[in-house]
Amino acid sequence: QMQLEESGGGLVQPGESLRLSCATSGFSLDYYTIGWFRQAPGKEREGLSCISSIRTNYADSVKGRFTISRDGAKNTVYLQMNSLKPEDTAVYYCAQVPGLFARCELRDISYVRWGRGTQVTVSS
Repeated sequence: QMQLEESGGGLVQPGESLRLSCATSGFSLDYYTIGWFRQAPGKEREGLSCISSIRTNYADSVKGRFTISRDGAKNTVYLQMNSLKPEDTAVYYCAQVPGLFARCELRDISYVRWGRGTQVTVSS
């Protein structure tokens, strides 16, 4: 059974960092693309970053602050988030789509399986 589980969220102050983890099971990262998304209250879900084999893609809103990476041996994808801002407050999700792409997409409708999310709150 394919599963994704996010962890690493929490409450941090502006300017601090967090690293989110997306632990996967039931499939190999060698054949699937993983994306990170977030949804704030009252807002649409936003694509942040994706990784397809070694290729990555970032939304302009997080480029330079967030870094996506993967550990194939641990079947885990990470999202390192630096210089966090109050507007980064949201529930963060990881999701998967079969296949590898030269440039992975950040549209949520492209992804077929989702984790339950982890809350990130940035507040002083």
